[in-house]
Amino acid sequence: MVYQTRAYRNYVKAENLIKFEIIEKETDLLILADKNLYDKALAYVVKYRAEIERYIAVDPQFAKTFSPHRVRYDAPPIVKEMAKAARRAKVGPMAAVAGTIAQFVGKDLLEFSDELIVENGGDIFLKIKQPRKVGLFAGSSPFSEKIGLEIEPREEPFAVCTSSGTVGHSFSFGQADAVVVIARSAPLADAAATAIGNVIKEVTDIGNGLKLAKKIRGLDGVLIVKDDQIGVQGKIKIVPL
Repeated sequence: MVYQTRAYRNYVKAENLIKFEIIEKETDLLILADKNLYDKALAYVVKYRAEIERYIAVDPQFAKTFSPHRVRYDAPPIVKEMAKAARRAKVGPMAAVAGTIAQFVGKDLLEFSDELIVENGGDIFLKIKQPRKVGLFAGSSPFSEKIGLEIEPREEPFAVCTSSGTVGHSFSFGQADAVVVIARSAPLADAAATAIGNVIKEVTDIGNGLKLAKKIRGLDGVLIVKDDQIGVQGKIKIVPL
């Protein structure tokens, strides 16, 4: 896979946190923590990538299918988590891979940092102590880089995941400029954002996307952007940037 420069990361600001990046094959994480945890984070990324790659070697369909997939009983926890999220959202398990890696790495790093943000290609796992703004990058939409979401702290870690059919290298059957999902589970938020994005071909499909979102248990909020239109459902607070 060709490495893509993620210019939007230049806008990331959290003055009280240390920012560093982890790049390992296709995995490209931006991490903000109380201290520089580069070595630990890299070790976790290598570990979890290896678990996924070893599983794919014995079950190649896991990486190919666009539908939910039953995994082997001896699959590692990270693979089972991807499959579980995919079943709930009715997509293939690889639709949850970025969010799942962000969450597994993030949960391990929380042992060493009270506050943490892990971003993996637009999928964010976070444990924050103060309100944060998450900017919206939505390609050619007039809302791109003009609005964001205000995210309030929670007792437990949670996720803000984004899927797009017009931006980035991730596969989508749809043409949404951005679908943002907030949920407690990053694997679920990632898979759900993909599923909702798949049904957005035109502006008139935003309503169908919101209907689908209601059917997926465990979502706290959804934002859909297509061209100059926005659809919102659940706990979403939009703010100007």
